[in-house]
Amino acid sequence: MSDELTPPRRAYSRHVNRRELADALETGVVSADPIGGGDINDAFRVRLADGRTIFVKSHANAPPGMFAAEARGLDWLREANAIRIPSVLATGESWLALEWLDLAGRPDPAALGRALATLHRAGAPSFGFDAPNYLATLPQDNTVERDWPTFYVERRLRPLCTRAGLGVDRQLDSLRAQRDAFGPAEPPARLHGDLWWGNVASCGSDPVIIDPAVYGGHREIDLAMLALFGGVPDRLVEAYEDVYPLADGWRERVLLYQLYPLAAHACLFGGGYGAQVIRALARY
Repeated sequence: MSDELTPPRRAYSRHVNRRELADALETGVVSADPIGGGDINDAFRVRLADGRTIFVKSHANAPPGMFAAEARGLDWLREANAIRIPSVLATGESWLALEWLDLAGRPDPAALGRALATLHRAGAPSFGFDAPNYLATLPQDNTVERDWPTFYVERRLRPLCTRAGLGVDRQLDSLRAQRDAFGPAEPPARLHGDLWWGNVASCGSDPVIIDPAVYGGHREIDLAMLALFGGVPDRLVEAYEDVYPLADGWRERVLLYQLYPLAAHACLFGGGYGAQVIRALARY
């Protein structure tokens, strides 16, 4: 039996060493079957000698601490007791082992809306987080700032716009000065941070969120990211507002808060994403 869990999909994949995984979980690895994952990581359904089935994700060239940061983020979200989060079982430098959940498609919109509102309302100590982490494989600077506009421009937009070579420093300075554009001041919310529909699922009747990039920030950014690829159902918004009403004008700020995922896509995939960021910033 090979010591490597070898996915067939990408030749560059760095295999997860069975012995390393078995040592971390203190049981043998019986089988490991590649399954569909995202665009960034390889994914496996792993059967263990103690009878458990678990989920393992791996990356060929994971940035330092990427999976440890994700594990910490999952635990931080779970502390809110708001929405189902897969439990972390073990981490390695190039892999993360989680409990196996039988995930299905999108959850009931109302259930997801209530859960997200409860998560956001649980709050965060500050705008930022106490350690850096990653959005996909992009470094995410979570250095705390005293106010949200400064954090959003300096710790979210500017690093990615610079990385993508968009040449928009003047526009970002202008945006940062327009405090009213960011909406009424709110306390920092507990954010998933990469909340697109590919990171949302259901397990039975429960909504589930996975693959976070956590920090304390403005809650509208999670909703804006969700709206970017697939929209936000009215039932979700209605249920959300039953728990935690949104500030007036939040729909007008959706594009502002989509700048971050668009800038990330410009870094990761190129194409027309950078042009979308430039056009959106021209409004400010």
